[in-house]
Amino acid sequence: MQFCCLGSGSKGNTTLVRDGDTTLMIDCGFSVRHVEARLASRIGSPGDITAILVTHEHADHINGVAALARKWSLPVYASRGTAKTGKLDNVADLRWISPDRSFRIGSVEITPVIVPHDAHEPCQFRFDSGPKRLGVMTDLGSVSPYVQQAFAACDALLLEANHDLDMLWAGRYPARLKQRVAGDWGHLSNCQAERFVRSLNLDRLQTLVLGHISEENNHPEIVRRHFAGLESRVGRVAYATQDDGFDWISI
Repeated sequence: MQFCCLGSGSKGNTTLVRDGDTTLMIDCGFSVRHVEARLASRIGSPGDITAILVTHEHADHINGVAALARKWSLPVYASRGTAKTGKLDNVADLRWISPDRSFRIGSVEITPVIVPHDAHEPCQFRFDSGPKRLGVMTDLGSVSPYVQQAFAACDALLLEANHDLDMLWAGRYPARLKQRVAGDWGHLSNCQAERFVRSLNLDRLQTLVLGHISEENNHPEIVRRHFAGLESRVGRVAYATQDDGFDWISI
């Protein structure tokens, strides 16, 4: 199993998971033109995508989903809450998923995990192929016991490290938006992400990628300082960017 990212941040998010002939796209927060250009360096044609999985209805995750699915006749999987927002009304092949009910696409078993986030039935995803397990956690305001259990034993993890609290409180966001970002239904701070990683089975975790790093309220160097102490315990620590994401990583 492999995974890569076409871009990660408040301007757009798209992750790919590939296992043999199965290629899954998680979210499409970019326009069709932009995602096709970014895909060219990763897989070639969007026609090679097996399905699109949607985490939730916020624009930076769903903007391009319906248009890409229509153009390339792709099935889309989303929770009922996400589907009922109307953002996927023009998708011809829309398939509802239920949190905590695993399903299979090709060679990959997928488990949707409900998370605390200010959206309608938002899910993050766990992917299993044989003995290998990948977790994708890009938008959540806090780590519930349920989330902790679901992602405790991963071989690879893409995890949000959205903001530095000092930068957030001192920044230009209006007070209400600051409270939303920092709240239990907003986004994970660097400190929250670090605490979560330290609670995991680090003997198993081979690869950790930190993503959804705010360009307004965070900086890659601050994130690196938070996770520098974990680099000797995790096989690989990498950082996703808004412009380039990251290239294929094998698990």
